[in-house]
Amino acid sequence: MIGTIRKHSSWLWFIIIGATIISFLWWGAGPVTRNSNGRMSDGGYGSLYGKEIKPEAFAAAQRDFRLYYRLNAGDWPETSPNMTREEMNKGTYVRLMLTQKAKSLGIFVSADAVVTGANEMLRSIAGRNNPAVPMEAFLERVLAPGGLNAADFQRYVRNDLVIQQLQQSLGLSGLLITPTEASQLYIRDHQEISAQVVFFTASNYLAQVSVTPAAVGQFYTNNLAAYRLPDRVALNYVVFEVTNFLAQSKAEWAKTNLEENVDAYYRQNAAQYAGVKTPEEAKAKIRELLIHQRALMDARQQANDFANPLFALEPAKAENLLTAAKQKALAVHTTAPFAANDGPQEFDAPAPLTKAAFKLSAEEPFAGPFVATDGVYVIALAQQLPSTIPALESIRSRVTSDFQDQQAIARAQTAGATFYATATNQMAAGKTFAQVAIAAGQSPQALPPFALSSQEVPGFGERAELGQLKQAAFTTPVGHLSNFAPIADGGFVLFVQSLLPVDETKKAAEFPQFLAQVRHGRQTEAFNIWLQGEANRELRNTPIYQQQPTGAAK
Repeated sequence: MIGTIRKHSSWLWFIIIGATIISFLWWGAGPVTRNSNGRMSDGGYGSLYGKEIKPEAFAAAQRDFRLYYRLNAGDWPETSPNMTREEMNKGTYVRLMLTQKAKSLGIFVSADAVVTGANEMLRSIAGRNNPAVPMEAFLERVLAPGGLNAADFQRYVRNDLVIQQLQQSLGLSGLLITPTEASQLYIRDHQEISAQVVFFTASNYLAQVSVTPAAVGQFYTNNLAAYRLPDRVALNYVVFEVTNFLAQSKAEWAKTNLEENVDAYYRQNAAQYAGVKTPEEAKAKIRELLIHQRALMDARQQANDFANPLFALEPAKAENLLTAAKQKALAVHTTAPFAANDGPQEFDAPAPLTKAAFKLSAEEPFAGPFVATDGVYVIALAQQLPSTIPALESIRSRVTSDFQDQQAIARAQTAGATFYATATNQMAAGKTFAQVAIAAGQSPQALPPFALSSQEVPGFGERAELGQLKQAAFTTPVGHLSNFAPIADGGFVLFVQSLLPVDETKKAAEFPQFLAQVRHGRQTEAFNIWLQGEANRELRNTPIYQQQPTGAAK
């Protein structure tokens, strides 16, 4: 029952029900003020299916959503960087809608089913080939830290099973696909094609490009925006490296129950270590993780001790960092100027550090501490560089190279388009693809057989996107050339030689699973269609619908 959380992005997000991931939707309406608890400006929670949503019902659904997120994402939604309060409210309202719909349809689960479902979930949490997580340990290490109890878990399991039955009921039409139809789909996806290709690569045309100062200057003028440097900053920083605290962390763990913590962490997160050969190897990694985390905590404490008096100095000046560091015999480092989208080159900066760097000013020159994987950073503004376009002379070599590349690509694509026209006529007159290609000074390349379901095609993937190859191959009749297909550094022309017969032995072995996957996909698709319409209709009277900007896609 444990799936994975996809990253949420605006109103394109995902609701996970059991092991099924259901893509969700956009809503649109006028804005309305609401608070952070999902309520409307009048203090209510809106209504579903013509009935007012009671505060206790919303609170219970929100606890359900919090637990589902914790089990799937490994974190509570309120502390996760991938989940906002607004998105948590969205998930809460959707669970409310689904459970109320199931109740109206008379869907329920027995007490025995709830017990079975709970046990299956505890086994899933422990991971394959591991004993189920004891309920007492689950209560202590998962539920209690999130403010939940055993009753919350029982309700969550019951509602999760009810929602799964709802999905299965409303998606029944997706199961109606016949073996004959599925067989046709299997052939479409797995029948391989035999083809040859000719690539037209820019590097083969670089020598033909004439480079003159005038041409380079015109290219620079026409592409000024491409050379504009964004706003940049340079930082002074002090780092409290985690390696300096590992010995201290090991000593602190030696005084406590490190191995018990390792065992507990492994039981709770065993699924994350499914690829590790043995439990002992997994626990070794966990042991290193726990030692590293405590070392980071110690580094953070020392960084706080350094930063607090520094930030309190008046007047606030960026130079104070150098003075404070010198007093404590700490090294001060300086980054090269960097843009907001890049971050500093000198270390792997966490996103909050880079974001804070561009908010620094003469009045507020410090920020931090920031915890990274290798240590804890305190930063100060060193330099601010506004956006500018460098003079041609300072970047002439780069501009010249860009000009040559652009011209070479254009020549390669012109040659490819010309070849396609010529080859089409000559092959219509009876010549083979290989003859036409060689006569044009090109080298035809035979590709390994591939199908729509192929994940890679040796000899092609490093030259262009696999999707471009499939698009060209499966939209071109057998015995014909594809149109010239432009790619980043030139393009290609494909000759489709033949469709190869399907391996019937392989098909017979794979077909049962393929049929099940197709039916499952159709069932999910049918449920998604229902969910789209139901949500657009029933969630109109809730804050999450009314919060959307006017004109949003419906």
